[in-house]
Amino acid sequence: MNLSNLVVGWDFENIWEQVLLNLSMANRHWLISWATWTGKTVTLQILLEQFSKAWVPVFASDVKWDLAGISMPWTINSKVEERLKHIWITDWSAKWFPTVFWDLYWEKWHPIRTTPSDMWPLLLSRLLNLSDTQDALLHVAFKIADDNNWLLLDLDDIESLIWWMDTNSSELITEYWNISSSSIWAIRRSLLVLRESGWDVFFWEPALDLANIMKKDFSGNWVVNVLDASKLMVDARLYSTFLLWLISELFEELPEVWDLDKPKLVFFFDEAHLLFRDASPVLIEKIEQVVRLVRSKWVWIYFITQNPTDIPEVVRSQLWNRFQHALRAFTPKDQKAIKVVAETFRQNPDFEIETALMDMKVWVALVSCLDEKWTPQMVEKTIIRPPESRIWKLEDAERQEVISRSPFLWMYENRIDRESAEEILERINQDIQNQANQEIQAQNEEENKSEFEKFLFWTKKQQWFTQTVWKAIMRKASDKVASKIVRWLLGSLLK
Repeated sequence: MNLSNLVVGWDFENIWEQVLLNLSMANRHWLISWATWTGKTVTLQILLEQFSKAWVPVFASDVKWDLAGISMPWTINSKVEERLKHIWITDWSAKWFPTVFWDLYWEKWHPIRTTPSDMWPLLLSRLLNLSDTQDALLHVAFKIADDNNWLLLDLDDIESLIWWMDTNSSELITEYWNISSSSIWAIRRSLLVLRESGWDVFFWEPALDLANIMKKDFSGNWVVNVLDASKLMVDARLYSTFLLWLISELFEELPEVWDLDKPKLVFFFDEAHLLFRDASPVLIEKIEQVVRLVRSKWVWIYFITQNPTDIPEVVRSQLWNRFQHALRAFTPKDQKAIKVVAETFRQNPDFEIETALMDMKVWVALVSCLDEKWTPQMVEKTIIRPPESRIWKLEDAERQEVISRSPFLWMYENRIDRESAEEILERINQDIQNQANQEIQAQNEEENKSEFEKFLFWTKKQQWFTQTVWKAIMRKASDKVASKIVRWLLGSLLK
């Protein structure tokens, strides 16, 4: 296999002419768009296979779990045989590809984990669906954690920090502005909702090591990472926030490189329009910035969506490489979208693009890649090559087989619980409580001492009074006895 070019298919009119993807010239991102049942899964699967054989790691989100079959070889059938006879192909063979499956909910595959400290406050705010005021307060919480070197490793740390901010708002107001109790309680309610949705399992350690999604197995092929997003798709906000976090982590951790002969990682983002649904202008600006800058890390992003116009223009303008499957025009809006899509291609005089977009069969797509001068090539009507692995879901026994040969077996399943903000704040609160108890005890001791001193004072005064009265009584008594004795003596002498 030529590792500098990937064979994605053959020219529809001339089946002897290959349509190639030059690995060194495609560091601009991609857009794959499609209508239902037009062959999108096949296109994704052959790209995953080709990148793996070209020693390029891949991470793909799979919303329907259609890509799981890449871990199993495809059984030859009549349709595959017919397709192989129709095209000129010499390197096809049924095979499986090294695959690692990931699952945020940890129900079937390896769990993916991260920590709030590793996630932007902007992303966590979107995840919690916070208002602008609550978002500002969450940024303050992260600032307090950074200033005090408090790690935020799970949702318990966030909740403990938010609660601590509420109880100490009067001391924090001078440095961190006003802390609203109503916003505090709103954030705590959002944290509760996030827990109820099952996302508390996403925030803990060990966090995902990005090096583990850029591995190769014993065969020399690079591992294809597939994320089971079938359940994650129930909440589009959770799905898009997670994928945006993953892209941003790649941008933060990977070093900048220039003029490589192939990408360091290829990222497939299915149902990409969900990333921009209900996104604020600030978030869209952040997405555009990350998409633009991550190219310097030689990370490719494939945005996959049914309608290209679902991607904002500021992002779509960076998607210079295109795979366009057939589109359907049932409404005037659909017809307008097809016209817009056709105008984005470099025209080919051999066919009408608008007509081709509506007439293309399954496994046929319009493909446009960059040439050696970094300009889009003339669009080609392309027969997509057949995949070598199975296009179907896995049975339970097959799933267990894939898990058993995973290089990360039990690496992420056991939770690590090290000291973080929750334990530190609990210790601080305990120290404050102990100090308060000591002050109360000292105060009680002082009060008891005062009462004892008062008791001694009155006891001594009582003793003095008693002694004085007794002395007086004794004096009086002594005087009376003495006078009686004198009178008795004088009486006796006078007789």
